[in-house]
Amino acid sequence: QVQLVESGGGSVQPGGSLRLSCVASRSILSINLMGWYRQAPGKEPGKERELVARVTSTGIRNYADSVKGRFTISRDNAKNTVYLQMNSLKPEDTAVYYCNANNGHLDVWGQGTLVTVSS
Repeated sequence: QVQLVESGGGSVQPGGSLRLSCVASRSILSINLMGWYRQAPGKEPGKERELVARVTSTGIRNYADSVKGRFTISRDNAKNTVYLQMNSLKPEDTAVYYCNANNGHLDVWGQGTLVTVSS
């Protein structure tokens, strides 16, 4: 099993940047998919969690259309860490951001970190 701990959330003005980090309790080398999802405020936890970005163990990335060109996902296998660099943030990016590790039989979530974009 693996535990995931997110950090880096906070409050920022529109147009600002944040970098989220997700540290795993063990090596992520063997984990095929590492991703970031988000859930807007007011939504029940576990429901309607939206994929933001994910990266495979071979470095293939895909993004939600709403964040393409603004967000970048990366993984540092040596540090057991996945990052989400978020630039040009918009109010509609406000959400709790969750890290996910998925390897078929493995599907683990972090506790989430809140990002608030507001003027």
